[in-house]
Amino acid sequence: MFNDLFSQETLAEAWKIISSEMLFALWETLYITILATLFSIIIGLPIGVILATGDKDGVLPLPKPLMVVINFIVNILRSVPFLILMIMVFPLTRLIVGTTVGTTASIVPLVIAAFPFVARLVEGSLREINPNIIEAAQSMGASPFQIIVKVMIPESVPSLVSNFTIAITTILSYTAMSGIIGGGGLGKIAINYGYYRYKYLVMFAAVVLLIVLVQVFQSVGTHLAIKTDKRLKR
Repeated sequence: MFNDLFSQETLAEAWKIISSEMLFALWETLYITILATLFSIIIGLPIGVILATGDKDGVLPLPKPLMVVINFIVNILRSVPFLILMIMVFPLTRLIVGTTVGTTASIVPLVIAAFPFVARLVEGSLREINPNIIEAAQSMGASPFQIIVKVMIPESVPSLVSNFTIAITTILSYTAMSGIIGGGGLGKIAINYGYYRYKYLVMFAAVVLLIVLVQVFQSVGTHLAIKTDKRLKR
């Protein structure tokens, strides 16, 4: 088996596929991951703020039934496995994009799967803030909106950056799974050639690129988190 895997003919065939399709698949993966992460943050950030501040004793108390509903929706969406969720939201994907397959179509289920995760990450970041800082802002007459925008979010930036890094690497792994329904990107290459056609070298190359992307995203995110952490500045 290994002799066939590394035979001259197999290597030449794998290289032909890698050189002709892998670069575009890499671009598709970056396109899907970055857009899905951006939309997930746009939706998940305000929901996370509400979850962190809307309790009875929070900065911005909200009606308990509303908080129960928001928590329930977030928990439900986080509970559904991504592959099943992709199929469940086919009607919504078709409504928004016009199709259920393809690179752009995969962004819809990715956002729906990721924004509840982002919301919980944001909630955790905001809850880490020292309560004394919030109390000091309240004692100076700051409004709830001012406390959230000018105190809580700025104070939690390093934690938020770290958590958004976790989010983008998680979404990157989801993009690979979206290849099962023709989502495009490296996942599609790995599944179409590695699983269906037994081109294991092509699949291995796709996996290596995914690992490299995770390392790049994580390194950049860690660097930015350190840069924005005032506690580490002299």
